[in-house]
Amino acid sequence: MKQAFHLSAIERLEFFLSDRAESNKIELLTPDASTRDYFRIKWKDTTAIACIYPEPFNPLEHSYLDATALFLACGLPVAKIYELDSQLGIIVLEDFGDNVLRDVLIKAGSQEKERLIHEAITLIAEIQAATPKAFELKSIASRLKFDEEKLLWELNFFKTHYFETFRKEKQQRKTSSFLDEEFLELSLDLAFRAKVLCHRDFHTANIMIDKENRLRIIDHQDARIGATSYDLVSLVLDRIVEPPAPEWLNDKKRFFLAERERIGLEKIDFEDFNYEFDLMTVQRCLKAIGTFSFQSVNRGKIHFIQYIEPMSRIVLETCKRLQRFPNLQKLIEERI
Repeated sequence: MKQAFHLSAIERLEFFLSDRAESNKIELLTPDASTRDYFRIKWKDTTAIACIYPEPFNPLEHSYLDATALFLACGLPVAKIYELDSQLGIIVLEDFGDNVLRDVLIKAGSQEKERLIHEAITLIAEIQAATPKAFELKSIASRLKFDEEKLLWELNFFKTHYFETFRKEKQQRKTSSFLDEEFLELSLDLAFRAKVLCHRDFHTANIMIDKENRLRIIDHQDARIGATSYDLVSLVLDRIVEPPAPEWLNDKKRFFLAERERIGLEKIDFEDFNYEFDLMTVQRCLKAIGTFSFQSVNRGKIHFIQYIEPMSRIVLETCKRLQRFPNLQKLIEERI
């Protein structure tokens, strides 16, 4: 069946549907920064989302299928899988509709915004509660970790694509060496704190609101073990054009820690968590800046550029608050 991959994604989907006597009504959807193609299709007496991968896959080693099985086993609100064809690279998923949390928040009033953000934060705590199950099921997510190697790879991705790809700069060897030392220091510190299950890309564009106004999680295939603060940093600081007020951030941190306790997870001291949150802010925001730099230049997704400077400012202010990473501070300060 590998020869089918000379066909386009939609041609493979049409072949898949014709083999099942399904309607060929197909609506192209546009994922944000994905290598996969998504379509809405007619499926039996409802609609479904067809995810088309660029190549065949082994279902037993497929991270999306594995993470979905884990999340569903823990009662987490991810899409059910209706059918798949690994040779055609197709997975047919439950359709949550078109309401993305990011878009809803733009139009929502202040009370509604707070309610939705708090619901999303509760989901982070519930994902972390699934950590023991991940190990029990020997999930792929339990075997992946934000270890030193992974964290450092993401920071080097930032260094390459922010300075060279986006800014067209070539770093001096000495400057680059100093930055490498700080990145290693940050990676070692955060790798030590990697102990809970994380979604890994938990921002408001990866949360849907279904027809019953319930929050639903998507794009969870990269779940892995990471720091307790990882997903919260992603939720409140990813893709923003204006840094949030410190008081608002502290409120969200306290709510998250209270939600963890409410569902039976261990208590974490606020000051300890606050320090980890700042470390994670530096790493996660740099990783995002690297991604935005790469996507805007190499894939023409220039709408990502608007987030680069605000997130750079967040990194700078956080480094100053931590009183750490002076070389990183200097490099960012010179460019914003």
